[in-house]
Order: sequence, then structure tokens, then C-alpha cells
Amino acid sequence: MSINVEQAIIHSISQDGEGQLSCRLRPQPLLNSQAVEAMLEELHQTYTTKAGKGFGHFGINGEDGEANTKFEEALTTYRSGELGFVEFSGIAGKLLQEELAKYDFSTGGFLLLSCYTYMTSDYLFVSLLNAKSSMTVLDDMELSQNTHLDLNNVQLAARIDLTEWQADPESKKYISFVRGRAGRKVADFFLDFMGCVEGVNTKAQNKSLMNAVEDFVGNSELTKDERQQARERVFDYCTERCDEGASIQIKDLADELADQGMDSFYDFAQGGNYELEEEFPGDKPTLRQLKKFSGTGGGVTLSFDGQHLGERVIYDPVSDTIIIKGVPANLKDQLDRRLKGE
Repeated sequence: MSINVEQAIIHSISQDGEGQLSCRLRPQPLLNSQAVEAMLEELHQTYTTKAGKGFGHFGINGEDGEANTKFEEALTTYRSGELGFVEFSGIAGKLLQEELAKYDFSTGGFLLLSCYTYMTSDYLFVSLLNAKSSMTVLDDMELSQNTHLDLNNVQLAARIDLTEWQADPESKKYISFVRGRAGRKVADFFLDFMGCVEGVNTKAQNKSLMNAVEDFVGNSELTKDERQQARERVFDYCTERCDEGASIQIKDLADELADQGMDSFYDFAQGGNYELEEEFPGDKPTLRQLKKFSGTGGGVTLSFDGQHLGERVIYDPVSDTIIIKGVPANLKDQLDRRLKGE
């Protein structure tokens, strides 16, 4: 299902020769509807499938404990119809310029704002895009250097679920954002200009879910194969929700397990000490542990499917050893070559 773009605009934040940042505001929305829709469709898909996103809400931030409410106030005024999209985006551009001016590591970029609808929700997508140079061969075989937006490497981006925000202002997860490669700190200034603070610890919720599933199947009378099938069903459900950009819902997950003959997971999960929310965003890397075991340390990396534990892979916690039966062919070949050489 494609998105329906309502408004989109790009402003430029650049640095002059003296290191001062300035914001060049576009006076009207982007007009090339075909190009805009193609760009936003690509960004929507890239953003939705990005793993490890953080989730938050408008609120208190900064060391002084004060709230940066200007962005939220402008967005509220825009959504009420008292402010036009171009005017709202201009306020956002100036706010980002002021926030960037506090730091000495940024040279600016292109601020993209777009309102669009996907399925039953309205969204505001906010991103600071970088430009990238490339070489093109012209018809006369001459080289030409072009500059284009780097859509494949989006590191500073956030998406506000406008429908959830207005329907449930107390929600802690209507704003999602891309975590920087070095963690939350990289994107601090980007979230600060919007007045966004992290509200849901996604990894902790997914870890609690994984623990609840392990305890649930461990306390059941299922066979080993049935337990692994249950883990894989949970993983498949959660992966589908992640790919759709939707939250994991404990009640729906319980219904999925009930279809497999495993009733009462909902009561089990809510009755334990797992502190699970009714719904929360999925985190694939954490949930992948339902299907695979993996670890790295001391120069050794090991990974194997959970179904092999106790069969091809034998773990003895007393002697702190793992025995692998049926060494992978490519690894066996490397080992045999090394032994022959020695």
C-alpha cells in the first residue's frame, strides 16, 4: 500500500565562510508531485524497516528541565488550521538552525518536512538530509558532476504519528526516531529542536517479551519441537508487525499462540513480573534470540539456530564447553587445511 502525500517542503541550512549558520526558506511547497511521491515513498519504506528506532513524545528535555514547546505549539496551530504548512515549516527550519548553532560539528543540510497518510494514520516526517556528489556520463561522453540527496543513508529523521498524538496525548510513543550509529547521543540536537524525549525503552520491552515467552513455553507440556515452533511463531508475528511499522500487541500475540493450541499467554504475561505494556514497538535484533543463539568474546564468534541445541550443539554449563556435531563444510575445510599445514 502506497502513501498519500499531502504536503512536502525542503529548506536549506548552510554555513557561510565565517562558520555562521543560516536558513534559506522555500516560499512554497514542493510542486513536482511525481518526484515528491517517489522520494517520500522511498523514504517511508526505508524508515519503516530501519531497525533499532527509538520512541518518544513531546515533553521535558534539556539539562535545565525546561520544555522546548515551540515546535509542538507550531504543529498544534498548523493542525488546527490556524497556520499554513509553509509557515509551520518555516518555524521548524528556524528552530533547527538555532539548535544547530549551539554546536560546532554541523555544517547544515536540507530539512525535509512532509505530511502524508498511510493506511489510517496521518504522519509528519521530519529529516535533515545530506547532499552527495556523483559523476554522470553525458550523451557526448563528457563527465558531469551532480549533487543529489542521499536518501539511502538517512541518519537524522523522526516521524510523528499525528493521529495517535491527537487521539492520545498521554501516549509515550507517538514520535519515532532513528538512533545514531553511536547511540542516542548522536541525535540529541535533532530531537531537542522538536522538544522530543524518549518515552518507551523498546529493547527492554522486547527483552521482557522474550523472557515471558521462554518462561511460558518452559512451563508448558509441549514437546521440544512444539516449543521451538511457538518461539518461531512469536518471532514471525513480531517481524510482520515490524515490517508493517506497527506495534506488537500482547493480546493479538496471545491469540496467535492460542491458534497453535497454547492458551492463556496473555494472563501469563500480564500476571508475571515482566512489566509489559499492552503494546510497544518491536525490535528485531532482540527478538531474533528466540530463533538463534549467538555470542562473541575472546576472539570467538558462535551462532546457531535454536533448534540445534541439545542435538547438533551440546552445551555443558558445568565444564563451560560446547560440542558441535556436524561441523559446517566451509569451516571444516578451513580447519582441515590448517591441520595439514601444521
